[in-house]
Amino acid sequence: MATQTGLRVSELTGLRNKDVELGAGANLRCTGKGRKQRCTPLNRESVAVLRTWTREAGGDPDDPLFPTRQGTRLSRDAVGDLVNKHTATARRTCPSLASKKVTPHVLRHSCAMELLRSGIDRMVMALWLGHEKVETTSIYVHGDLSIKERALARTTPVRVSPGRYRPPDKLLAFLTSL
Repeated sequence: MATQTGLRVSELTGLRNKDVELGAGANLRCTGKGRKQRCTPLNRESVAVLRTWTREAGGDPDDPLFPTRQGTRLSRDAVGDLVNKHTATARRTCPSLASKKVTPHVLRHSCAMELLRSGIDRMVMALWLGHEKVETTSIYVHGDLSIKERALARTTPVRVSPGRYRPPDKLLAFLTSL
């Protein structure tokens, strides 16, 4: 859910069963920073997982969506421990994870980078991630070299060989006469 929705840890742990809509327009409703309400869409895969999860977990509408064994809300540390546990498992088949520190916030960042790579407008990203200012979303642009490379590819003139520009004598004479 963290990677697909980009929710903050506090938003994930604050979810209750009644905050999930799995029908048409599937989404999660959460309370973000500054007690602002927002709605984050869910893809088909997440809907399928949540359907199974909610059916198996059961519970009342006001119960935590992701409870502890005692049925209470998960703590921030508990979410971190779960991420560490599953990252360790994933390292067995994905060796590139060995040199990376994966945290719940990294999962949020991964969501933002996926939105960015998909060409989602930064204003929409800001709404999706619960950023008050679009400028906050701009930090993700700096982290993705492929976006910069695509921008460079669009600005490279077609059929221009690399090298130093040499102005014609006529242009130099004109500029000297000024």
